[in-house]
Amino acid sequence: MPASSSTDRSTAATMRAAVLTGIGVENLRIVNLPVPEPAPGWVRIKVMAFGLNRSEYHSVTGQAEGMTLPRVLGIEAVGVVDLDPDGTLAPGAQVATLMGGMGRIFDGGYAQYTVVPSEQVIPFSSDLPWEVIGSVPETLQTAHGSLTTGLDLQPGQSLLVRGGTSALGLAAAALAAEKGCRVYATSRRPEGCELLASRGITALLDDGSVAPQVREAEPNGVHAALELVGVPALRDTLAATAVHGTVCFSGMLSDAWAIPEFYPLEWLPFGVRLTAYSGGAESLPAAELQRVLDAIASGTLDLLPIHAYPLEDIARAQRDMAAGTHIGKLVGLPW
Repeated sequence: MPASSSTDRSTAATMRAAVLTGIGVENLRIVNLPVPEPAPGWVRIKVMAFGLNRSEYHSVTGQAEGMTLPRVLGIEAVGVVDLDPDGTLAPGAQVATLMGGMGRIFDGGYAQYTVVPSEQVIPFSSDLPWEVIGSVPETLQTAHGSLTTGLDLQPGQSLLVRGGTSALGLAAAALAAEKGCRVYATSRRPEGCELLASRGITALLDDGSVAPQVREAEPNGVHAALELVGVPALRDTLAATAVHGTVCFSGMLSDAWAIPEFYPLEWLPFGVRLTAYSGGAESLPAAELQRVLDAIASGTLDLLPIHAYPLEDIARAQRDMAAGTHIGKLVGLPW
């Protein structure tokens, strides 16, 4: 369905939603719920697509903090405004929403309708298919923020993306290449390296020791590195980075969350900076979202492969995400 389709104003009394009732993917079920009513300051969105994220995997596996059950999962969604009690947003306006407690503190985007605070609603206009739009917001927010706030990446610099075939890694590599940077990205699988190379990225097969490969091409090390694998890869990523370079820790694909007995003088190479990034809707400028959607529509930017699932297959999608079955972004379609 093209994104230009308008909302159906005859909102039903009930909706389908994916609800997590306990730890484990077997407890993620499709149920009928009342369509939620927005309070003043909140907006009801008819969800046309939602991205799947590692965050929801952490919720399903019991690793997420601040989680209450039962809960409709989903930290992001795109769709059209169904009801704004404040009258600020017109019915049918295309919007994205993400983070801010979605899918953990209050019900999220794995549903036909979601209700979110108005301050985390981002407007846009696009005729792209909904599954394409649904792949963008949270991935773009983190990639954009990591490259700007986290790394202050400048045109012409060199960048290492550790975990390059994740959705976030592919998006960050594409945005950095768009800036004219020399981009190196890793994959543990030869087919992942082939995908990276097909996109003009220098691919590195990750056997746990990437720094020597990086320094063959960049003897002084890279200007910047985006760490998405997590703690097990961090020391090697730091070793691939130049003096006065920066490593930004933005992902935990390994599910390793903390460094035991962290000793900075031992861990951090001389002169290498270590930062971290996480953000929300307020960190994604509407103008950047619109620019990227327009670039995708024009064919000048390709962020990542997309794999769409109907809402009924959400448990299978979660299993596929956990197993790394697909390279790229998984997207749910609730209608």
